[in-house]
Amino acid sequence: MPLVHLTDLISKPDNTYAIGAFNVSDMEMAMGAIQAAEELEAPLILQIAEGRLRYSPLDLLGPVMIAAAKKCKMPTAVHLDHGSTMETIKLALDLGFTSVMFDGSKYPLDENIARTKEVVKLAKSYGADVEGEIGRVGGAEGDYKSVDVLVTSVEEAKRFAEESGIDAMAVAIGTAHGNYKEKPQLRIDRLKEIHAAVKTPLVLHGGTGLTEADFRNCLANGIQKINIATASYDASAAKIKEVAAANPQAKYFDFSDAIVQGTRENVKKHMHIFGLEHKA
Repeated sequence: MPLVHLTDLISKPDNTYAIGAFNVSDMEMAMGAIQAAEELEAPLILQIAEGRLRYSPLDLLGPVMIAAAKKCKMPTAVHLDHGSTMETIKLALDLGFTSVMFDGSKYPLDENIARTKEVVKLAKSYGADVEGEIGRVGGAEGDYKSVDVLVTSVEEAKRFAEESGIDAMAVAIGTAHGNYKEKPQLRIDRLKEIHAAVKTPLVLHGGTGLTEADFRNCLANGIQKINIATASYDASAAKIKEVAAANPQAKYFDFSDAIVQGTRENVKKHMHIFGLEHKA
């Protein structure tokens, strides 16, 4: 099936489901995510964060992701998560990614808007979509330094959405990347206010560790894309340990299969929660 765009999947009036965007770091994880999408007849976003590229170079993994997405029988987009440099963003676009994220949340608002507009201009020349971020999601994605949560303000979200030209906007409502050390306190009140003020589809980062009720509350109040990374890595690692404990003579391909299975199970679990079954 041909690749689809981010906007093909998330530009919808229906708030009964949100599209899952699942980070992968190797061929096995991509295979597991695709198997889950096909089993549930669900749309899929495959993505890789720039902070993970030390482990999975984009020039090697990117073509694998593109090939896997094209092979998938369900509508699949390929996305660069948390892009921070124009060099990486351009490489993703050259490889055929259908969308890129520029994370300018560390910059003052004016600079974030200006830099994001440059990315939008570049991406549109490729026919690709762009996700931006306003406010700051806590924790750390990949090798980036951990940061504290800075909840998105309604005024800045409205200006950022209107001036940057982005197709999707990641907002900070109390979530954090990685595993939570304490129960997150989600600002659903702020999410409702932002959703009422902007037309741009909203994105939730830091999904690992949220409850099913948390997810459903977010998608009911404007979230249209939910990122899942750490949960898939943890599920794959747990499956590898399970195989090793059960069979000390396990071979390389036993562990390869474990990564596929761990990812597939985690993606399916979250797709069920996000209401994606039979939504392709």
